[in-house]
Amino acid sequence: MTRGEAFVALYEAEAKGVLVFFARRTFDAQVALDLTAETFAQAWRGWSRVRLDSREEVRAWLFTIARRQLGRYYRRGRVEQRALRLLRIRTPSVHQDDTVQIERAAQLGSVRGLIGEGLAALSDEQREALQLRVVDELPYVEVARQLGVSEATARARVSRGLRALSVALEPVLASEGWEL
Repeated sequence: MTRGEAFVALYEAEAKGVLVFFARRTFDAQVALDLTAETFAQAWRGWSRVRLDSREEVRAWLFTIARRQLGRYYRRGRVEQRALRLLRIRTPSVHQDDTVQIERAAQLGSVRGLIGEGLAALSDEQREALQLRVVDELPYVEVARQLGVSEATARARVSRGLRALSVALEPVLASEGWEL
């Protein structure tokens, strides 16, 4: 099998998993598709340097690229498309039917429900701390100021809230092969 054929085989084996990974984290089918495309474009650019000895190692390498793409997306609020531009690849736009299929594959209805249940089970203090830190992206100093508590207390509330949400999401995380 040539390296090109090996890359096609990787894409065929992992594209849906990468797409679901992004859909479950962004809750946006178009963003998930764009991030998937950029992940594979970045992977193709580095493909000549990858050792193909182990399928697990290649998969881990691919998902490292995916996690980095997701981190960039979170920091910048947009999908970096440098590799796509360099390779002159256009990402197709998502049709409503495709959106439904992506959401179904990612089980977003279930994920949203689990997150809702997890949030409802949190104390008001934890929920408010998560809102300020995670949703509003405020630094801990500001979270503490707005909550009228010490920074250590704000950190503890956020940490406990995130831990409780991760427990609520265990079924989803386990289906992706993540361990808590």
